[in-house]
Amino acid sequence: MSIKIPENLKGLSDSEVKKAQEQYGNNAIKSDQNSAWYSLLFDILKEPMTLILIAVSIIYVLVGDLGEAAFMFVAIVAVTGISFYQDSRNQKALQELEKLNEPLSSVIRNGRLVEIPTHEITIGDLCVTEEGKMINADGNIVHSNDFSVNESALTGESMSVFKDTDHPEIYSGTLTVSGLAIFEVTAIGAETKLGKIGTSILSIKEEKSPLQLQIEKFVKGMAIIGIIVFVMVCGFNYFQTRDIVSSLLNGLTLAMSILPEEIPVAFTTFMALGSWKLLREGIIVKKSSVVETLGSTTVICSDKTGTITENSMKLKAIYDAKTSSVFDENQFKNVEIYEIIQYAMWSSEPVPFDPMEKTLHRVYEQTQLDERNQYQMFFEYPLSGKPPMMTHCFKNKDNQRIIAAKGAPEAILNVSNLSEEVINQLKKVIDDFGLKGFRLLGVAKSNFEEDNFPKHQQDLPFEFLGFVVFYDPPKKGINTVFQQIYDAGIKVKVITGDNAETTKSIAEQAGILHAENSITGSEIAQLSEKDLLQTAHDKVLFARMFPEAKLAVVKALKEDGEVVAMLGDGVNDGPALKAAHIGVAMGEKGTEIAKQAAQLILTNDDLGKLVVGIAAGRRIYTNLKKAVQYIISIHIPIILIVSLPLFLGWAFPQIFTPVHVIFLELVMGPTCSIVYENEPLEKDSMKRKPRPMTETFLNWKELSTSIIQGIIITLGLLFVYQYTYQLGGNEEKTRAMVFTTLIFSNVWLSLTNRSFYYSLWSSFRNKNNLMVYVTVLTLVILFAILYIQPISLFFKVTSLNLNELGIAMLVAMLSVLWFEVYKCIKRRRKIE
Repeated sequence: MSIKIPENLKGLSDSEVKKAQEQYGNNAIKSDQNSAWYSLLFDILKEPMTLILIAVSIIYVLVGDLGEAAFMFVAIVAVTGISFYQDSRNQKALQELEKLNEPLSSVIRNGRLVEIPTHEITIGDLCVTEEGKMINADGNIVHSNDFSVNESALTGESMSVFKDTDHPEIYSGTLTVSGLAIFEVTAIGAETKLGKIGTSILSIKEEKSPLQLQIEKFVKGMAIIGIIVFVMVCGFNYFQTRDIVSSLLNGLTLAMSILPEEIPVAFTTFMALGSWKLLREGIIVKKSSVVETLGSTTVICSDKTGTITENSMKLKAIYDAKTSSVFDENQFKNVEIYEIIQYAMWSSEPVPFDPMEKTLHRVYEQTQLDERNQYQMFFEYPLSGKPPMMTHCFKNKDNQRIIAAKGAPEAILNVSNLSEEVINQLKKVIDDFGLKGFRLLGVAKSNFEEDNFPKHQQDLPFEFLGFVVFYDPPKKGINTVFQQIYDAGIKVKVITGDNAETTKSIAEQAGILHAENSITGSEIAQLSEKDLLQTAHDKVLFARMFPEAKLAVVKALKEDGEVVAMLGDGVNDGPALKAAHIGVAMGEKGTEIAKQAAQLILTNDDLGKLVVGIAAGRRIYTNLKKAVQYIISIHIPIILIVSLPLFLGWAFPQIFTPVHVIFLELVMGPTCSIVYENEPLEKDSMKRKPRPMTETFLNWKELSTSIIQGIIITLGLLFVYQYTYQLGGNEEKTRAMVFTTLIFSNVWLSLTNRSFYYSLWSSFRNKNNLMVYVTVLTLVILFAILYIQPISLFFKVTSLNLNELGIAMLVAMLSVLWFEVYKCIKRRRKIE
């Protein structure tokens, strides 16, 4: 950081920090949420599937079938272990995100300015806060420049309050609106004013996303069906056999096959691992369900400075009003422009934090005799007005005054004593620079000698000196990024506080289409609600925008049905970032207010990472649908093969027992939640239009496809059942054939459902090692069940010869691979 620290402020030493931290603890309000391992384990044991397994185990123990009971116990450990592993991994990923979401705080220690995690702040620390930063501890100001805070988090009052050493108290949870302050920490954590007001904020639960609600509704519906079927099967079986144990086992087996407990597990896994993978790409996701929304983004509203541009703010030229001359960067040591450089520097903060002000201080140092230590600021007007300007007043020990102002060119021209003709000439200069993509600040001085300063800086008498001309070039590779965004069917709008000419030039250089289609913030403010909707839809470039105007445009776009991603880094972007579906803040140059308001943070300020995020969102959403469709498709044959032989009165009514169903559950769990999550992005995903947010997760066409897949697999299994029985197969042989065919069908289904459009062979080109490992492991266990006698006796199956295996494989292929023909027809129709 390049903030200049007063020499008399040294801060705590390392030993003092250690002593204070031992005495006062961490700067954190402790959460009551219990995330210990035993809490996770207890949550898993409360799951319906686990409760069913426990019930089945108890029944087996009661009837003395200890082998089956032991297997069910192992199954409970396996299911619990898999769930515990997934939950732990998900929680670990989310904890990593939380660590990165914790803001860094600037403190002075050992006489140096350092950045530390906020929880390490301790009593006596000297903290530094500047425009856009959140204050993270209570304290008293020891040094400040043009410092104001928004204390609405504590008081409810939205107006900013100016603070200095005469009014030194500042509080945790408030926001720095302008200037800079150094304060000594007096309270941390729960002892701060915010902490004492109440820790109830910690108990506020996040709202669930529409997709979460849809999935929960579906799972609850299936659970209710499971309960009804359980009662029906128990009653039907008991009526026929008068055997309560057999009836309970049949009912529980069917209930186990109906309950799609993999779906919520898959959702949690997809979102948590998606967030974790994005973190490795340099994208911090503050709320994992946002990942799902990313893929449906329809419009990106981008700030200009620091987002499209480098935010380097190089001083490229100076326009001297006296001579109407332009001096380039090689001529800054020319004495004719010394006065402009001086007043541009004096109008900046004494301890600069803005890139342009840092540049002005540096140019001043390099070009002339440094007199900054001879003058003290005795009065100031903060940045204000529309367009904005600021004024600083200094004097030395001889009471010589310097009153310097700078701001938007229009603001400085308005307060200077200039003729209409001169103003028109200067406006042409502004336009000419703007068309080249330069950013201008007007500079003026005042000779006001009285002590009773007017209330508004605009009432001071000013003499116009000239313009300082900055150039902030577009980031390298930004054209490619915007082309990818357009290819993905996403619209781009630029919303900036800069003027239209400068922004249009930069936008065109960056590859933004229709940048000439512009409007200003003041014009936005005059529009009716209906006109604003149309304007937000039509316009591409929104210039001279203030926070309220930015917010109005974002709200209008949302009302127009768009899914809005807002990119920004400044204080004035905060409201719009909060209002957007996806607020995206810059991690390096973004203010703390912007980061607090956003749901996503790009750690290296690379807009290209947003494209990565959108692609990840589309991949996750598509793969989650594949996983859920797979679950539905494979659950249908399990449900029907457990129930139909019983209801139809076939020879072997209990063809599958809880042992077989739980094995299938163990195979399906990793396939849907781990294997499909690892599926790569389909090749045309970023060439399609975004999905509508109103779209149901599984529409009727998709749901019916899964149901048909499940029914056709069931028909294949019923055929194998009758074929084996008719050839004289006993219960063990029939069970072995049906079980093997179902496992083969499961393998083919997991492969063919990797894409609902591209062929199976195309999908093989998409590398997914987990798919290979799970498939091989499934087949190894199947053959162990069939051919290792103790295991086959336990599963009550016999071994199969090559001919029988071939029949099982053929039926499985026919039951599943018909879908490849359907996909082929689908592709051909699209080509035609």
